[in-house]
Amino acid sequence: MGYSTKIQLIKRKKSEQWYVNFPAAVAQAVEFEQGEVVEWFIDDHQNFVLKRSDLAVANLKKKLKMPPPT
Repeated sequence: MGYSTKIQLIKRKKSEQWYVNFPAAVAQAVEFEQGEVVEWFIDDHQNFVLKRSDLAVANLKKKLKMPPPT
């Protein structure tokens, strides 16, 4: 299943910024956290890859780890 979103452009006098917003369902499914740093890679003109930082992946693994049985 895919989710559609529009590319937004904000033009200012000296710069412009492009935005891609994630639908809440996508962000929740991958457990994004506010302020998390990610990196974009261009695969080709139709595909982009979004990669989490290694620190974010490590933190997610810690969060998902079950405590040892007592």
